[in-house]
Amino acid sequence: MDYKKAGVDISAGEEFVRLIKPQVRKTFTPGVITDIGAFGGFFQPDFSHYKKPVLVSSIDGVGTKLKIAIEFGRYDTVGSCLVNHCVNDILVCGAKPLFFLDYYACGKLSPEIAAAVVTGMVNACTENGCALIGGETAEMPGLYDKEDFDLAGSIVGVVDHEKIINGSAIEEGDVLVGLPSTGLHTNGYSLARKVLEGRMHQTFEGLEGSVGEELLKVHRSYLRVIEPFFGSPDIKGLSHITGGGLMGNTMRIVPEGLTLDVAWGSWPEPVIFDIIRREGSVPEEDMRRTFNLGLGLVMIIEKNAVERVLCALTSQKENAYIIGKVCRA
Repeated sequence: MDYKKAGVDISAGEEFVRLIKPQVRKTFTPGVITDIGAFGGFFQPDFSHYKKPVLVSSIDGVGTKLKIAIEFGRYDTVGSCLVNHCVNDILVCGAKPLFFLDYYACGKLSPEIAAAVVTGMVNACTENGCALIGGETAEMPGLYDKEDFDLAGSIVGVVDHEKIINGSAIEEGDVLVGLPSTGLHTNGYSLARKVLEGRMHQTFEGLEGSVGEELLKVHRSYLRVIEPFFGSPDIKGLSHITGGGLMGNTMRIVPEGLTLDVAWGSWPEPVIFDIIRREGSVPEEDMRRTFNLGLGLVMIIEKNAVERVLCALTSQKENAYIIGKVCRA
């Protein structure tokens, strides 16, 4: 008996590291001062442009979207989803990402599959100006089936204290503006998979491809769209629409005594949501609490600045929809 016979192949882990090293190095920003393989990732930040820098961190995963990736044998999109989800979670606080770390756990390590996942992470880190400075790979037979794996990622970013976005300035009359999602992003997949079980390769009218291809679309990052507004008094609050839906997430930043008047149906909803609703006879309340329904990020804007903000979004070729307002509870 040896470790490999027990189900853990150290050589496979070494091959995985060899495959990803050239890719991961592409994400290194000037702050990275260690190579891959150290016990810790070293990052020396440049805070010279900040008056009072505050670090902002977050951690998340991509849930059972991984089961669809396994079924289709396509692994790069979930890697990008992981990074973008975490980027969005800190950007709604006004923070820019500095570095990212990942955790990859599996039943049996396939260096090629794991490397494909990391390729997605590298793509997203590069697009977001974020360094992938470390990670952990765990092969755990008996805890995971051979083909199964799980992903988690953590991110650290920075924001100037005076530019933190936390919703404290939100008041009655402020306007809600929604930015479109690319589909389910990374939430609601347990319900979607249950409703569409055995039909991932099926096509429906209105979809560009199969159901599975639609569900594997990358969870988009909003950093490049939102970054120009950092520090602007026009933006009172930002909400990343994940599990819990539009109301559940946006109410997290709304001060006590206020609520949201949402004009449901005032934005175009991707076809996949109606397919889930119809095929599963899913109650509308569950749809609204489970999915983003076509809006991945909500901006709460000073009412007198709406036209200015919409013009700025249009100049970026970003679709935006007025979807409601803040009112008294």
